[in-house]
Amino acid sequence: MKKILSTFLFSAILMTPVILRAANDRDDHARNRYYDPQYRDYHEWNEHEERAYRHYLKERHREYRAWSKADRKVQREYWKWRHNHPDAALFRDEH
Repeated sequence: MKKILSTFLFSAILMTPVILRAANDRDDHARNRYYDPQYRDYHEWNEHEERAYRHYLKERHREYRAWSKADRKVQREYWKWRHNHPDAALFRDEH
């Protein structure tokens, strides 16, 4: 019985970093995805989306405020704007 318990405990200790890493990766992915209820889709927040957001703020003559701190009204307005401004129109210089 002692041998089985020792083996189980040793296995658990070895697996802990793997489990923690998987949980952390899942949390990072969830933090970078935003749901757009009006269009019922998800958007991944990445460097590309950050550039589009800054473009949106500049176009509206608004001061920059981090996306995660922007109020829901601004976020809803942004997603509405974003659906009407695809990447091809916003980032022509990259192609």
